[in-house]
Order: sequence, then C-alpha cells, then structure tokens
Amino acid sequence: MLLHTIFVIALAAEAMTAALAAGRRNMDWFGVCVLGCVTALGGGTTRDILLGHYPLIWVEEPGYLLVTIAAAMFTIAVARVMERLRLIFLLLDAVGLVVFTIVGCQIAMDMGQPAMIVIVAGLITGCVGGVLRDVLCNDVPLLFAGELYATVSAVTACIYFFGVKAGLPVDAVTVVAAVIGFAFRTLAIVFKLEMPRFVYAPVRGNQSSKR
Repeated sequence: MLLHTIFVIALAAEAMTAALAAGRRNMDWFGVCVLGCVTALGGGTTRDILLGHYPLIWVEEPGYLLVTIAAAMFTIAVARVMERLRLIFLLLDAVGLVVFTIVGCQIAMDMGQPAMIVIVAGLITGCVGGVLRDVLCNDVPLLFAGELYATVSAVTACIYFFGVKAGLPVDAVTVVAAVIGFAFRTLAIVFKLEMPRFVYAPVRGNQSSKR
C-alpha cells in the first residue's frame, strides 16, 4: 500500500515537471497534458510493450491517466510558485526514479523473467519517460548528458532483485532498495556527480603534413 501511494505521488510529480518543460516551450494545454502523460507513464508503457505485459498499466488502471492529466493541468495554474520549489521537485523526481524502477522489477519478476531482463525492465520503467520527454522537447536526453540517473536505477534494481532472490522479506528489501537509491541520487544532485563523458574530436586533414 505504501509503495502504491508513493507511486501515485511520483506519477503526479513527473507529470508536473514535464508540464513545466512544456510551458518553457510555449506548448498549448493539450501539449502540456500529452507531455505530462508521456513522461509519467512512458516508461511503464514501454516496459509492458517490450515484455508483452497486457493490459498496459494505464489501461488496467485508468486512474493513473487521470492523475497525470490533473497534475499537468494543475501545474498551469501554479507554475510561478513551482519555480521556487525546484529542489523539492528534484527530490520527488529521485523518489519517482527509484519507485518506478522497483515497480518495473516487480512486474518482470512476476512474469518469471531472468535477472538481466528484470534489471533492464527496472531501468526502462525508471528512465524512459524522461528520455521521451526530452526527445519531444528537442533536447539531448538528460540520461545521456552525464547525469547519474540510469546508474541509480540500475543499483536500485540490483539491490531489489538480488535481495528478493536471496529470500529476504520483500517489504524490507523494497525499503532498503528505495532508501539506498534515493540517497545515491540525492548525493549525485548535491555534489553534482556525473558519469565520465566520451569526447571525440576528429582531426580534419593531415596536421603533420609540410608544405
């Protein structure tokens, strides 16, 4: 029950941050709602399609779709206040990342998927919504720009999967995975920790040739 409640809060938070991104690009109200839904539900939808898990999460629970639309529309009314709460939304985004990851792992495990697929399912659920948001906004996805985001999701997924497989109580494993994942993401935000970048600048022409 607690995980489900946090999951719904995370859906709303993801939809609200996406709505702000839509507002910065002067989208209309329909665009705000679409971007909010894609960001909040895109990861779970992608996971379900790839795993053949039907009905899709928001088809099985239409209330999730209503939550994301309502959160996106609410953002339009309170956008000026929300800009002052950036840190809170970053933390809520971190909560959403770990909770979505755990939910994705749970569904894959319930389907009897092997370890690698379970971890990938968690990654997809936690990260793909943000990638879709950035692509629709014509931005380089945050996931590929050095942020410790996918790494946090992968660590959370591994802790959850191997903890459950070890026979530990599921509720305890869920709490431990969520706390460690949230702490990891928060430290990355506070200390601006990033993944190593690959920088490749090809040399044009033969610089060593003599005239």
